[in-house]
Amino acid sequence: EREIEDHGEAICVLPYNAARRTAVLVRQLRAPVLFAAGAQETLEAIAGVIENEDAVACAHREAKEEALLDLDALEHVFSAWTMPGISSERMHFYLGRYTGDARRELRAGVAGEHEDTTAVEFALADLARMADANELGDVKTLLLLQTLRLRQPHLFSAPG
Repeated sequence: EREIEDHGEAICVLPYNAARRTAVLVRQLRAPVLFAAGAQETLEAIAGVIENEDAVACAHREAKEEALLDLDALEHVFSAWTMPGISSERMHFYLGRYTGDARRELRAGVAGEHEDTTAVEFALADLARMADANELGDVKTLLLLQTLRLRQPHLFSAPG
């Protein structure tokens, strides 16, 4: 006997600004994390379930909904099963470029879906330090951040 959670397909995108060496993550309450660890909020890359669209359109929609962010370009990193022992969810992972001036913290989310997110812009060097110090608890975010570190290590040093 097996239990299966049927979630379908989803996306995850780490938006980054190469010129300013920053990335945007979202803070949000996650009930399972609250239950398991007492954490009030998580800090994550943008993610969401693919609805009546393709993965690229979903990534753009989720960036707009969760972070009020328009992505200039998407780079597909990989697609993988998130928890193959229990879930049918297959996630498409992207690095997304954005441009523009520095962003202040922004509350976003879709009210009808009871989604309340706060978009926060971080220096990539700070995110790397947080990852190295085990201060980022979301595996999706860590995968994309480490991928960006491997592919574009120059973005993680101070501009010079």
